[in-house]
Order: sequence, then structure tokens, then C-alpha cells
Amino acid sequence: MLQVQNVSKVYEGKIAYRALSNIDLEIEKGEFVGVMGPSGSGKTTLLNMVATIDEPTTGDVLIEGKNPHALSRNELARFRRRELGFVFQEFNLLHTLTVEENMVLPLTLDGKRVKEMKQQANAIAEKLGIADIMTKRTHEISGGQAQRAAIARAMIHQPKLLLADEPTGNLDSKASKDVMGMLSSLNKQEKATMMLVTHDPQAASYADRVVFIRDGKFYSEIHHGKSRQTFFQSIIDTLSLMGGDDSDFSPVRG
Repeated sequence: MLQVQNVSKVYEGKIAYRALSNIDLEIEKGEFVGVMGPSGSGKTTLLNMVATIDEPTTGDVLIEGKNPHALSRNELARFRRRELGFVFQEFNLLHTLTVEENMVLPLTLDGKRVKEMKQQANAIAEKLGIADIMTKRTHEISGGQAQRAAIARAMIHQPKLLLADEPTGNLDSKASKDVMGMLSSLNKQEKATMMLVTHDPQAASYADRVVFIRDGKFYSEIHHGKSRQTFFQSIIDTLSLMGGDDSDFSPVRG
């Protein structure tokens, strides 16, 4: 599904800054992969390459065997809208719209009929437990509900790949668990392929495996196994071996 092949990123300037060095990453269809590392490790740069927001200096990013970076601007905009879903820390919902109107935005851009949009919105709202807040505006709902609405918007067009950047960063521990549990069930039930960038070991423990990056280079990788608690502990252990400031990682939420 996703292949990152020998990707490096150098930002030019008075002093050139190498954000990533020779990164290789494969994500299979239906897999849920977490990416972790201290601040400045290059994990967000990697996500931005996959999201086609940024381009690699060397190497290739392939999604289903195709290189989206080779597309024209219009083709790329269409590709991003139809093939990718995005979930951010800040929710990025439009405050002037209702939850339902926010959810159907990607379909509106594709010119779908209103009846069809409503059916798709209702179906995903039921799955994500937000059917009762569809007519509310963003200031009338909690952070956890806002993030669910953002996930619904990201998933409504059934993207091939969902990219989540610190999706629990603005949530309390209960809302974080709810949101991660929901992403995990979407991954299992809808076979949605997901890539999660996070500082939060608790959030990362919902993934099938976690890839660690330090100083722009691949550091290590661990797999889920049978127990999420054991996996969570392995993530904590790896993070402590990597070093980095305490502020680089969220407080441990059991």
C-alpha cells in the first residue's frame, strides 16, 4: 500500500538541515502503524512526505505503486482529496458549519448529490457514535466529539490511507482512549490503512507496530503481539533507551 524508499529530506538555507536520512518504510494494506521519536526526529517530516505536503530531496514515496509527487498540481489535489484522509491535533473543523456539514466537505468538493452525502454521513456517524450531535456547531461539542467528527470527515470518502498527526494531543485521557479505540476499530472493521504520528505511548499502543525515528534516521521497530499492556511497556522501554527530553513525550497514561 505505502512504500517509502530510501527517502532523505534536506532543507536548504544558510545552513542546510538534514531532516531525514535514507528512511525505508512499508505499510501493508489494512495495517495500522505508529511513528514515534523525540521532537525534531523527523517523524512529522516523514508524515508530510506521505501526505504529499512536502517532497523528498532523494528517494521515492509510492502509494499503491504510484508516485503522487509526479502528478500535476490539479491531479495532486484530486489525489489528496480522494485517496488520503487527514486527522490533526487541532481538529481543523470549520466553526461556522454544523458537524454534519463539516463531515461532508470532501464529498461536496467532489460534487456528490445531497441525498447521497446525507446517507454516507449518517452511516459513518452511527459507527463513530456521533449521530446525536450532527446538527451542533463546533463550540457546542467536547474536544473528544470534535475529534470524532474530524475522523468522520477524514473517513467519509473511504480513503486508501488515513494519516493522523498527534490526534490525541488536545484531549484528556478518557477522550484519548475513546478516539484511539475508535481508530483501532475502524482499522479492523473497515480494513482502513493508517499511519499515526504521536508523542503519546498510550495512543501508539493501539497500532499493529511502532517505528521509532531518531535524528532523522530509522532507530527500531516493535510489533504489537497479543497484549496491548505488554506492547505499551515495550514502547515505554524503547523511548527511555532512545533518550530525549521528558517534554518530548506525553505523560504516561495507564
